[in-house]
Amino acid sequence: MTRPRFDRILLKLSGEALMGPGQFGIDPDTVANMAAEVKAAKEQGLEICLVIGGGNIFRGMAGAAKGMDRAQADYMGMLATVMNALAVQNALEQMGVETRVQSAIKMDQVCEPVIRRRAERHLAKGRVVIFAAGVGSPYFTTDTGAALRAAEMKCDALFKGTSVDGVYDSDPKINPKASRYDVIGFDRVLADDLKVMDASAVALCRDNNIPIVVFNIREPGNLAKVLAGSGTATVVMNEE
Repeated sequence: MTRPRFDRILLKLSGEALMGPGQFGIDPDTVANMAAEVKAAKEQGLEICLVIGGGNIFRGMAGAAKGMDRAQADYMGMLATVMNALAVQNALEQMGVETRVQSAIKMDQVCEPVIRRRAERHLAKGRVVIFAAGVGSPYFTTDTGAALRAAEMKCDALFKGTSVDGVYDSDPKINPKASRYDVIGFDRVLADDLKVMDASAVALCRDNNIPIVVFNIREPGNLAKVLAGSGTATVVMNEE
């Protein structure tokens, strides 16, 4: 399948992608490598939005599983995503890429509030917009936040950067015979519970006809390759 040309994308990264070889926190070298991937994609002429998870610092569901109030734990996880967003902003701007962070929780001293028209203006001026703090409410994951922002910003696709090179019929880390899909439908992903993103995020992309492109962000230069149509990835889309 020839992938379509995208003009505006939302790139979703997990917080764990920023840990590098560590088990916790933010690794500056890894963040710099991620920023270089985004810069290379930007140089292809794309408008780019980013959403970054917070699992490298605090994950709300994990806190709730240990007895914390779920809403309180989720708010803590949202704050973790703001820290990650600021770290990536710093790395991008050190490379000469203009960036703005918009947070769904007001933090006027460090970032802007989420204002769609302002974000549109930033993209028109060639800036990368990083959306932080999920949707601003508990009980929603950053995957759902990414799908929401992709729909809100009328993105052509949502790119999900992971540690594997696509969607498989079973976990390739456990089953060496797992088979990778080049293209798969949203309904099949939901019916087979393939864990591409959480179900609400997949359904939101399906209902707004936003393809999800799943690829390995840890491979250097892979984002630019996938955008050019040559890299390995799986496209989740509405089947005709």
